[in-house]
Amino acid sequence: MKTVVITGASKGLGRALALAFAKQGYNLAICARGEERLQEVKLLAEELGSTVLAVKADVTNQRDIEAFISMTESRFGQIDVLINNAAVLGPSPMPLLLDYSEVDFMNVIKANTLSPFIVTKRVLPGMLQRNEGSIINVTSEAGQIGYAGWGAYGISKVALEGLTEAWADELLETNIRINMIDPGSMDTDMYALADPNHNEELTKPEEVVGAFVYLASDQSRHISGKRFEAQNFELEQEGF
Repeated sequence: MKTVVITGASKGLGRALALAFAKQGYNLAICARGEERLQEVKLLAEELGSTVLAVKADVTNQRDIEAFISMTESRFGQIDVLINNAAVLGPSPMPLLLDYSEVDFMNVIKANTLSPFIVTKRVLPGMLQRNEGSIINVTSEAGQIGYAGWGAYGISKVALEGLTEAWADELLETNIRINMIDPGSMDTDMYALADPNHNEELTKPEEVVGAFVYLASDQSRHISGKRFEAQNFELEQEGF
């Protein structure tokens, strides 16, 4: 049975991903800063038949990362899939760059770019030893275009996309693939903070999980270094 690690799994997309992979029969290793919500997800996933390790952890804390991944390897033996989902928006409302404090800016970069780097670096040796694995980074439309007012969040996602492409190129001669998915605008707490005045009907996180399940599966062994929009995934997939 395969094991998937999902960061930021207590709510929103992370919660939807945890339940989707539980339905697919994966072992789950999930973490988040909010323990109460995380335990709720654990119980729901166990009701679906999954074996779940749920650990309260802050992915901006390297000791928390080391403890979480070590516990996962001890419990399940190996990590087959890593989804770097945890992220922060930054100050709300988001200030323009000229008004951004250096501390706030670095906190966003640390959570959204440095932490996926550190978690991947910790998980990757086990995947390399087996020459098998799938890593999926969660990006954003703001990772492609520099939008005014999206501040450090957008910049952190631009950096994450570059990190994904560089790592995919370094892993080109292996059977480990690393891709990124833009889930689009979703009905989540984070989006409500980012755009409190939106009036459009938003996609539910549960509606975009199919792209992640596919890229985690053996069917996607030939895909690496690619960027997908989850809401258009079936159309994009036709090219592979």
